[in-house]
Amino acid sequence: MTDNPSSKSSERKLRRRRRSRRHNPDGTMTLVEHLYELRYRLGLALLAIGLGAVIGFVWFGVSVGPVPSLGKLLLAPYSSLPAELKLPGTDTRLLATGPFEAFIVRLEVGFAAGMVLCSPVWLYQLWAFITPGLYAREKRFARTFVSAGVVLFIGGAVLAYYVVPEALYVLANIGAGEFVNAFGADKYLSFLLALILVFGISFELPLLVVMLNRVGILPYAKLRKWRRGIIFGLFCFAAVATPGQDPISMCVLAGTLTILFEVAVQLSRLNDRRKTREDEWAGLADDEASPLNLSTEPARATSTEEVTAEGTARYDDAT
Repeated sequence: MTDNPSSKSSERKLRRRRRSRRHNPDGTMTLVEHLYELRYRLGLALLAIGLGAVIGFVWFGVSVGPVPSLGKLLLAPYSSLPAELKLPGTDTRLLATGPFEAFIVRLEVGFAAGMVLCSPVWLYQLWAFITPGLYAREKRFARTFVSAGVVLFIGGAVLAYYVVPEALYVLANIGAGEFVNAFGADKYLSFLLALILVFGISFELPLLVVMLNRVGILPYAKLRKWRRGIIFGLFCFAAVATPGQDPISMCVLAGTLTILFEVAVQLSRLNDRRKTREDEWAGLADDEASPLNLSTEPARATSTEEVTAEGTARYDDAT
């Protein structure tokens, strides 16, 4: 007994209608339909990442107009080192110590680039999967937090890219001129990508603090009380998290995280102040006026000389 093609087509149309926000705005689905929806969104996300990996693999060795190739962008920090610190003949090239090392490194870099290039697509698929179950206010907050998270991650990655040359210079000079640096492709790119990833993820700290404050887990009073300990913990985290443990990247990461944390603390203070005002008026009825301070204070008594001087000062030629 064969399945009816028309029934399969109608079933696919029903699933598409279930996924459509216009036909199903509240996201009501059965458990099986949720699993089908998850498979659909996950498939689109993996397809976008795979396409981005192919683009990143090709871009590694090909320049696109004024944009240099991805390989040149990643090798720019290494190329900025003085020639006396590098092995002769390797000014703009890295060492490959295995027959498949260049291919594997290029594949890994292409995959990482694909994740970044196609991040709007897979982030949208994640958003489309969870947003039907959220209220309108939650959707607005989630959209704001996702946008802020992307901006913070990109900001951290860009800062790490500009910190890498200084960190490499410090690490390369540790040998006091007695060593020649010949970096392998795998270890160098792993160091670079790890530093970018650490900076990008660390920049999500203020977003996490603001989110915890929004839900009431981390009020401003606790943040103010724990501020010194948290800042000390940020410096300890920067010392451990930076892959090279050099003072340049450690100090830049710790200092930037301290500034971002202070911004998050001030945003939490404003949020708690707003919530306090709302709580004061939350128990009022619809026809009840808000409490106002109608008390009066006695006027300050003034001496005769002050009154005379004030009155004299107010006279003009017309009077």
